[in-house]
Amino acid sequence: MIKKISDKDKKDWQDFLNSTDKLENKDQKISVASKRYIERSIDLHGYTLQEANQKMNSFIEECFINGVNKINVITGKGLRSKNSNDPYQSSNLSILKYSVPNFIKGSDHLMKKIIRIDYDAVKNPTIGNFDIFLRKKK
Repeated sequence: MIKKISDKDKKDWQDFLNSTDKLENKDQKISVASKRYIERSIDLHGYTLQEANQKMNSFIEECFINGVNKINVITGKGLRSKNSNDPYQSSNLSILKYSVPNFIKGSDHLMKKIIRIDYDAVKNPTIGNFDIFLRKKK
């Protein structure tokens, strides 16, 4: 099916071609408006408390240096933790989901690089991960 171009459309096109007005560059507007946002994830399944804390320390440092804005920390929910069998272990702090944010919060040099930790996700029993939002490197 071939559609015939109307005389009005032809006139509008010719007016456009003869016009000295410039069209707005919408691509330029989008690239200026969009900010550089970098997100990384780390999975701590299978790590001991000490290994997880050491890994988080180096990972946060690396992400901060590389301009990462958000870190998604996957810890699991702690449902398979064997801590309930040991009366000498804390029921919360031996689970990575609780101990890793506690370790980070207790580290002044890490907290200087962090805007906030999503503690709502940490407290939620149905979520096995939480986010850390990093400051910009100066």
